[in-house]
Amino acid sequence: MNSTRRQWLSTCVAMAASPEVVAALKHSRSVTESPTPHLETLDAHTAAEIEAIAAQIIPSIDGPGAREAGVIYFIDRALSTFAAADREAYRTGMAEVQEKRKDLFPNSTTIAALTCEQQLILVRNIETTSFFELLRTHTVLGFLGNPSYGGNREKVGWRAIGLEDQMGYQPPFGYYDAQIET
Repeated sequence: MNSTRRQWLSTCVAMAASPEVVAALKHSRSVTESPTPHLETLDAHTAAEIEAIAAQIIPSIDGPGAREAGVIYFIDRALSTFAAADREAYRTGMAEVQEKRKDLFPNSTTIAALTCEQQLILVRNIETTSFFELLRTHTVLGFLGNPSYGGNREKVGWRAIGLEDQMGYQPPFGYYDAQIET
């Protein structure tokens, strides 16, 4: 059956008005605009622990890092949406990281309470694990992704890589797109 453009647009509008889509849009907007965003999936303690590791992956040395970009809110949102299947990996991965923390720093109580140097030692000890690779991937996605997904607060990730957020882009996009004049 051939559908008309009007039928197609009507279907799109109906889908956009579905309660699930509206709820997702409201959450994205509240996370990006709220001065104190809320967590959906992670509890505050776990979020602080994950954020401490993410802050070592993209530190705030010469500009805003993962913490300033709100990466933890992207990760939290991911674990309640497209990466819901990774919740168990986060639960077991963080348990393993906590065990490693206890082995390396027996008198410590949390990852977030470790000094920067101690956190870096911990990260170096877990960087070959599959959980660390998952966390690193989510951290980078949260730092560079569209702010509507919960991370990249105030577009700090885009500024860090020199991306100018524009409505449209004009060619040449890169040196490989330039026309060679002969």
